[in-house]
Amino acid sequence: MFVCSVKMSTLKFVGAIVLCLVVLLSIFMMADSNEAATVETVSYEGIKTEEARRHFLEELGFQLADESAREGTLTLPKTLDRVLVGYNEIQKSQGFDLSKYCGKTITRYTYTVTNYPDYEGTVYANLLIYRGRVIGGDVCSHESGGFVKGLSYPK
Repeated sequence: MFVCSVKMSTLKFVGAIVLCLVVLLSIFMMADSNEAATVETVSYEGIKTEEARRHFLEELGFQLADESAREGTLTLPKTLDRVLVGYNEIQKSQGFDLSKYCGKTITRYTYTVTNYPDYEGTVYANLLIYRGRVIGGDVCSHESGGFVKGLSYPK
């Protein structure tokens, strides 16, 4: 039979060492996550001109046709209907929420994308702007039965 005795002061010392290691590890992990967060350089504010909108989409990786954007205004309903609720799910997945703008008149700018990978048809990028701020957007195909996706460029 083997008996081992440990004094309380030894347990406190080992506990303090373990606690210090946990704190140091968490500091390193937070530093790494902060670096990842600062990689995002796209600004959603101050998108008031054609040049700023084009620059915004180009920062996301899209190449656009030389033609000017098609512009249209629309007023969101006071409550989102079934179709807009589905569309808003796409917006929420990319950090937007159109329900905040119910009843507001917004502007949609549509650009033709020339570099969408693995797709032969016509692709459009739509930006939804309210008071110079991007509040939503999508990339969609022109063809019937095509796709509607968020603004992230496919990898």
